[in-house]
Amino acid sequence: MKVFISSSDLQHFEDQSSNFPSYVSGFLNSANRYSHGTRPEVVGQMTELIRQFPGKTLDEWKEWYVKQHPMGIDNATTKILSKIDEYKNILTTIDREMVRRWVADLVLDKTFTGLRIQEAILKKVSELRKCDYRISSPREESQGIDGFIGDKPVSIKPDSYRTMPTLNENIQAQLIIYSKKKKGIEFDIDI
Repeated sequence: MKVFISSSDLQHFEDQSSNFPSYVSGFLNSANRYSHGTRPEVVGQMTELIRQFPGKTLDEWKEWYVKQHPMGIDNATTKILSKIDEYKNILTTIDREMVRRWVADLVLDKTFTGLRIQEAILKKVSELRKCDYRISSPREESQGIDGFIGDKPVSIKPDSYRTMPTLNENIQAQLIIYSKKKKGIEFDIDI
């Protein structure tokens, strides 16, 4: 069934957010992620606040929110600016050799280790389920599928995946998240 919502039905929800120069939003998102500037303890639990909000318009929301959390925006701004100051200090230390070492670490070390962990997980789960496994093809990999256990596609991610900024991924596979431990890796899976 196709559902249509007209522009007139959406007009009071239209995004009126600011436009920023190139790279600014991504940069600020990164600083916010590391500073925890917009965590619930700083700005409030947004989904709960919007449920409590008695109004309908953006202007009413702004006024109501500021009454509920008068320092929320300023506190978040302070935390994010503090992280940006750290970035400024770090940026002066980044040179070609450091970028080269970072690229080599990503392409060589992390790729090798990550792919070997993926294969170890595929093998272990297939043993537990008593079926075959296979690593994904390049086309399947481009869809976020790391392999198949039996005929079921799986995507295998480190626990840091949970803290990554929104990746806009829509992976059509079972997600297996693993944690590195001192003596190996750990993950949950339904057998």
